[in-house]
Amino acid sequence: MAENAPLVEVQGLRKLFPVESGLFRQTHSFIHAVDGIDLKIQAGRTLGLVGESGCGKTTTGKLLVRLLDPTEGSIYVTDPELGQTVDLAGLKGRQLKAFRRRVQMIFQDPYESLNPRRTVFDTVAEPLVVQDVGTLSEREERVANLLQLVGLSPPSSFLFRFPHELSGGQRQRVAIARALVIEPVFVVCDEPTSMLDVSIRTGVMELMMDLADRFGVSYLYITHDLAVARYMCQEIAVMYLGKIVERAETEELLSNPLHPYTRALISAVPVPDPEYERTAIEIEGGIAAPIDPGEQCRFYDRCPLRTDRCGLEDAPPLVDRGGGHYVACF
Repeated sequence: MAENAPLVEVQGLRKLFPVESGLFRQTHSFIHAVDGIDLKIQAGRTLGLVGESGCGKTTTGKLLVRLLDPTEGSIYVTDPELGQTVDLAGLKGRQLKAFRRRVQMIFQDPYESLNPRRTVFDTVAEPLVVQDVGTLSEREERVANLLQLVGLSPPSSFLFRFPHELSGGQRQRVAIARALVIEPVFVVCDEPTSMLDVSIRTGVMELMMDLADRFGVSYLYITHDLAVARYMCQEIAVMYLGKIVERAETEELLSNPLHPYTRALISAVPVPDPEYERTAIEIEGGIAAPIDPGEQCRFYDRCPLRTDRCGLEDAPPLVDRGGGHYVACF
């Protein structure tokens, strides 16, 4: 792999869901959940994907690990061990199963993502069984070591517990162990701390950062919380109605937002200072349904800075405004 080559590169990724379908009905309308996005994630770095609920963040994450098949586009993932780049969007059958060792996902809800009938050992060891890695004794050793690393110690007291015997934080640590046991190079994290108590969120985030350094893992960290994104991510991409509208290094984006939607998101972040006064960015209406949207900017109807050009021309592409700060705005 070249020194500056991205570990993950997404080109023109789209996912359309039919609104109506049936045996004798032809589908005419589609939900544009993800609509032609481009992303790059460097090895050893974390990219935060932020935006309102319903903007397509989770769908993007599921596409990147092939839990959903893309309608169009490419997902290039480089395997550092083999030095080969593979288009994950085009893999099927055994090839897809084999490459799943390199990409994993941590889900949002630890109460729903763990099978209640499986013990902790069965849950964490399942990727090893599916990929036929190691003997039973080797799997037991690897699972025990990983439980120790994620803070479930002594492992012997957790191996044969069921999910209902664990707290929310412990369940999410099991989910993290399950994602990392197969030693992936890329992990999609879908708001992994949003369902946890505030008191334990920081501990889980610090754990994930430590494990990323230890295992050399890159994250796509999906969140609606800019404070979490600032803590976890070196770079942030802002998503609105299936489109990436801005992308930059974390501190650059937060200190110098260029897109009016990004400015509105930042203005909504509470500041723990009763004397601090800040001018709110007024945006109109609510988020529209992404059903057969027009070619113009998706933010046009809500944008306080819109001009006639915004309504007459196709949506602007992401353009580098300097220093790797990309924005899709006239």
